[in-house]
Amino acid sequence: MPTKNKYLKQILLWRYQFISERQFIYVLSVLVGLLAGLGTAVLKNLTFFFENLLEGKFIKDFHHSLYFIFPIIGLIIVFYIKKKVIKKEIGHGISTTLHAVSKKNGIIEKYKMYASLITAPITVGFGGSAGLQGPAVSTGAALGSYVAQLFHMSPKTRMLLIGCATAGAMSSMFKAPVAAIVFAVEIFSLDLAFASLVPLLLASVSAIITSYFFFERDALFGFQLIDTFEIKDVLYYIILGLGTGVASVYFSKIYFRITKFFNHFKKRIHRLIIGGFAIGLMLYLIPPLYGEGYGLINNLLNGNTADALATLPYNVDLTNIWIVIAFLIIIALFKAIAMTTTFAAGGVGGIFIPTLFMGASLGNVFAKIINTLGGNVSESNFTLIGMTGLMAGVLHAPLTAIFLIAEITGGYDLFVPLMLVAAISFAFTKYFIANSIYTTELAKRGELITHNKDKNVMMMMKVDRLIEKNFKTIHPEMLLGDMLKSAVAKSTRNIFPVTNSDKVFLGIVLLDDIRPFMFDTEMYNNVTVETLMKAAPEIIFYDDSVTEIMKKFKTSDAWNLPVVQGDKYIGFISKSKLLTAYRNKLIEVTS
Repeated sequence: MPTKNKYLKQILLWRYQFISERQFIYVLSVLVGLLAGLGTAVLKNLTFFFENLLEGKFIKDFHHSLYFIFPIIGLIIVFYIKKKVIKKEIGHGISTTLHAVSKKNGIIEKYKMYASLITAPITVGFGGSAGLQGPAVSTGAALGSYVAQLFHMSPKTRMLLIGCATAGAMSSMFKAPVAAIVFAVEIFSLDLAFASLVPLLLASVSAIITSYFFFERDALFGFQLIDTFEIKDVLYYIILGLGTGVASVYFSKIYFRITKFFNHFKKRIHRLIIGGFAIGLMLYLIPPLYGEGYGLINNLLNGNTADALATLPYNVDLTNIWIVIAFLIIIALFKAIAMTTTFAAGGVGGIFIPTLFMGASLGNVFAKIINTLGGNVSESNFTLIGMTGLMAGVLHAPLTAIFLIAEITGGYDLFVPLMLVAAISFAFTKYFIANSIYTTELAKRGELITHNKDKNVMMMMKVDRLIEKNFKTIHPEMLLGDMLKSAVAKSTRNIFPVTNSDKVFLGIVLLDDIRPFMFDTEMYNNVTVETLMKAAPEIIFYDDSVTEIMKKFKTSDAWNLPVVQGDKYIGFISKSKLLTAYRNKLIEVTS
C-alpha cells in the first residue's frame, strides 16, 4: 500500500507540473473506455462460456426439460454468491448508476466493479431471460468512478467519466460508437458540449478497439441491410409505431406489476423459490425465451423463421404462417414476463436486449401479417424497426434507438422509418408511462437527473449540510426571566425554537416580539414562554427535497425555517445559507 501511494503521488505531481486539467481528463477518458471495454468483453466471454458448456454438453444431447433446470441452478448460484461473497445488494445497473450520479456525487461502491461481472454471466449463461447491457454499464460506471476518485477528480469530472464508461460499455457491446455517445447523453443527461463530447468520443473509440481486440469483427447481429425504404410503406410504419407503443406500455406495466408482486415477499429465499420455479416453467414451455435471445433475433432478421422456432417442443406445422405468427406473439408477450421474473427471483441482468427481442418478434409478426393478407413489405426491415420502436418506448431513448439500429446493421437507408416509428412509439408510451423502467423509482423520490440544470443542482444538494444547530432551545413552561438569562443572553441568533422535554417541536419565539418588554423585570416571573411562542410560518421536514424547501421559503417569506424529523426538532435552515449552497453547487456542476 505505501508503494502504491508513492507511485500515485508521483503521477499526480507529474500531472500538475506537465499536463493541463483538460488533457488529463482526455487521458482518463481513454483509460475508462479501455476498462469499460475490457469489463464488457469479460461479461460476454463468461456468458458465452456458460452457454456453450450447457448447450453443447447437455441440452442438445439430452432433453429440452433441462431448460427448466438450468435457470433455477443459475439463480441458486447467484443467490449464494450475493449472500456469502458479495454480501451487498447489486441492484439494476443503469438505475443504481443514475442514483449514484444524482445523490452521491458519482461515488459508486467498489464492489460494483466486480459484482455484476460475476453474477450476470451466471444468470444469463444458465438461461435467465435477461440481457448484459445493464451489468456492463454498472461495471464500467463503477470503474469510471473509481478512476476519478483515485486521481482526486472533481464531482463534475467524476460524473463525466461515468458517462464515458457508459458510452464505452455500449460501444464495446454493440460495436456502435456513435449510438454509445447518444446513449450516454440521453440516459445520463450529459451536456453535449465540446468539454464532454471529446472525452465521450475517446472513451467510445477506445472501448470499441478493445472489443475488436477480443472479438475481431464478430457482431451480435449478423445482418446487413438489403431492402431499402419505400414510400408506399409509410402507413404501415405509422401503424407499427402505434403497435410498438402499445407493446412498450405493456412491457413497462408488466415489469412494474410483477416487481410489485414479488416485493410482497420479504425474504429473498421465497422470491428465489417462486421466481425460479416460474422462470423454469416458462423456459420449459417456451424455450426461445432462454438466455438473451440473440439467436431468435438474428434468425428473424435473416428470414430463417423455422430456425428461430426450432427449439419449440411442439409437433406443429411451421409451414403454416398463422401458427408461426401465433408462436411469435406468445414469445414476444412472455419475454417481458420472463425477464422481470428473472430479476425478481434474484437474477442479475439488463432490460436492453429483451426490448430488442420483443421488438424484433413483433415487427416480424406485423410484416408477416401484411404479406399474408396480400401486401409486399420487407420482413427484415420491419423486424429492425420493431426493435427501434420497443427500445424508444420502453427505455424512453428514441435517439439511441434510431442510431443503434442504423449503426449495427448499416441500415442508414431506413432513417426515415426509424425516426417515424421511434417518435410515434416514444410519444405514445410517454403519454401513459411518464418515466422509463430505469428512472421511475428515482423520479418518485425526486432523484432523477434531467437536462434541467436548475432542478439537477437542487437535487444534488444535501439537506443535512444546510441545517444550522446553533440555536438555543427553550421550553414552554420556562419563565421570561429564565429565558433571557439562559437563552437570549447566550445566543447570537434572534429566533428561539420551543420544544418539550422529548424535543418535540412546538413553536418559536422571536427576539423582535419580546424586545418591547424584555427589560420589564416585573414580567420576568409572571410570563412564560408558552404565552410568548407562536407557530412557525412553515416547517421543513428532514426528507423534504431542496425544491420543496425553496417553495416553503418563497411562500412564507421567512429567512429562517425550523427542520423537524418526525416531530422532533433538529435545527434551522436559513435562506441565505440555502442560496449560497445553491450557487456553489451550480458552479461545481456547470463550470
